Amino acid sequence: MKRIFVVGSGGREHALVRSLLRSPQHPDLVAAPGNAGIRRDRVPTLDVAADDVEGLVRAARDERVDLVVVGPEAPLVEGLVDALRAEGVPAFGPTAAAARLEGSKAYAKEVMKAVGVPTASHMVLRTREEADAQIACASYPAVLKADVLAAGKGVLICATEAEARDAIEQFFGQRRFGETEVVLEEFLDGEELSLLALCDGVRAVPMAPAQDYKRIRDGDEGPNTGGMGSYSPVPGFDPEHARALALAVHQPIVDEMRRRGTPYHGVLYAGLMMTASGPKVLEYNCRFGDPETQAVLPRLRSDLVDLLERSTREGGLEGAEIEWSSNWAVTVVLASRGYPESSSKGDVISGMRGIDSLNTEVFHAGTAEREDGGLVTAGGRVLNVTGLGETPEKARDAAYGVADRIEFDGKQLRRDIAARAVERVGA
Repeated sequence: MKRIFVVGSGGREHALVRSLLRSPQHPDLVAAPGNAGIRRDRVPTLDVAADDVEGLVRAARDERVDLVVVGPEAPLVEGLVDALRAEGVPAFGPTAAAARLEGSKAYAKEVMKAVGVPTASHMVLRTREEADAQIACASYPAVLKADVLAAGKGVLICATEAEARDAIEQFFGQRRFGETEVVLEEFLDGEELSLLALCDGVRAVPMAPAQDYKRIRDGDEGPNTGGMGSYSPVPGFDPEHARALALAVHQPIVDEMRRRGTPYHGVLYAGLMMTASGPKVLEYNCRFGDPETQAVLPRLRSDLVDLLERSTREGGLEGAEIEWSSNWAVTVVLASRGYPESSSKGDVISGMRGIDSLNTEVFHAGTAEREDGGLVTAGGRVLNVTGLGETPEKARDAAYGVADRIEFDGKQLRRDIAARAVERVGA
């Protein structure tokens, strides 16, 4: 029996655990640090933080695992995969050098330019003085991005020069994201699309497309978050479209990273804007998206264990065919009071009894267990409710039906997740 070690503590990692548990290989799982939902699925967890590279390597060695699946971006950027490989432990995910595609927005732009991947025009602002000069002559709206990992919160869309000056103060004055350069980008108008591809250092094999919702409030209003919901599939993007997109925006990156001596293994996430002039890449992430994973993996019918293992071997995905359910999946994120600027912890969660069913899955993210077995909030994004159905409307109804049963003080959720899909596809 294979022993698999899942690193991370969020809804994405809970979704990975659930999908791995469905494998016909029946792997033995362990997670670090995991969360209350993972433990409730009878998967043991270790008290090792997801950013403790040395501790994770030691745990992987002590647990004699056959594969480590890294969920979050931070340990990838810090070199967890490199450290595991040095100890002879197979790991799913890119090396630190390859993970720079997410760790540095400026580096990702440089790679895109080198291979001709379509993206927004940009410039890198290295000092406060340079930033002040450039925003005075920029076109608005404009996009400002911290050139570091920022948990999805380092992107500010500025409608006016005044908003841009406020953003520059956050970046260079308050150092909200630490010592960082800033990428000033052209604002792209259109509809977003998320496409993940499994990569084996040689090729990129697309997964099912998804659409996520970054803003905190309905109608894409309010500040950016790590993601307030998602759905899959996406109307108008069948498997042929996904393959064509992967050839245009994933495969050139895989080819270039291999040419640079930093072959890309793992999952490569492309955040795309479907503009009037065609698809353009907003960003690359070096790991499974959150909350896209919670909508994509419940539809997976192929063996995830096999796909992840094949991705770790150079050329291992040759001939891979990924099978998907025809069902729709809609994921609604329940967030705590104050998110995304802050989060409320310790609020009692009720309504959880008996909510998992044939057409819903609830993934834990920011939850904690009390001594009496009850649940409380323990983070910004608390729970992810995924509804499944033959149509987007049925999947959406299932998700919101359960989301409305769950209560905790200050609960936030968007009410428009997948509304566009229902309009386009119908019941």
